[in-house]
Amino acid sequence: MKKLLVATTNPAKLAEYRLLLRDLPLEVISLSDAGISQAPEESGETFAENARLKARFYFERAGIATLADDGGLEVDALGGAPGVRSHRWLGEDASASDRELAEEVIRRMHGVASERRSARIRAAAALVYREDDTVRESVAEAAIEGVIAERAHPDIRRGFPYRAVLWLPERGCYLGELGAEEEARISQRRKALEKLRGELQRLAWN
Repeated sequence: MKKLLVATTNPAKLAEYRLLLRDLPLEVISLSDAGISQAPEESGETFAENARLKARFYFERAGIATLADDGGLEVDALGGAPGVRSHRWLGEDASASDRELAEEVIRRMHGVASERRSARIRAAAALVYREDDTVRESVAEAAIEGVIAERAHPDIRRGFPYRAVLWLPERGCYLGELGAEEEARISQRRKALEKLRGELQRLAWN
């Protein structure tokens, strides 16, 4: 069975990828499984750039097919912020808690009219792998559309602060209230992976 390194230190995200990739004969391994503790500087100006540089960084160190992503919250009324800085929005050291990040969104959106509260959680996924003597790279993006709620949900899943502020009008709930299976069905990562499905299948079966 071919190995696929999913380059994340977030256990919940790793579990989600294992769920999304379970139909393919791929052995999903983590950074700790690969013995990698280094991390690249996320210097890209877009989610896609950061996803690509992370995938390249870990592929070069692990020597096996690597999937990496980058993503975050885009709020239209805030000019697309926090955007590519979603995890470093309140400081370069990324020391702000999940609760602080969620509450800052609510604070900045205070008084904004309902028709101007559109937002989305976007993800870019990058796949880097070797096919014969060629290193191939692909990047795909997708998003979950919603609106910013008037208040943050009281329960915040560790590592996913913005799921506690994105309200899904068509479902009548916060993104963070969905169960793992239901969330996986609509997730931005699932949509991005679907765009990479052909290459993932080729990687698995060739």
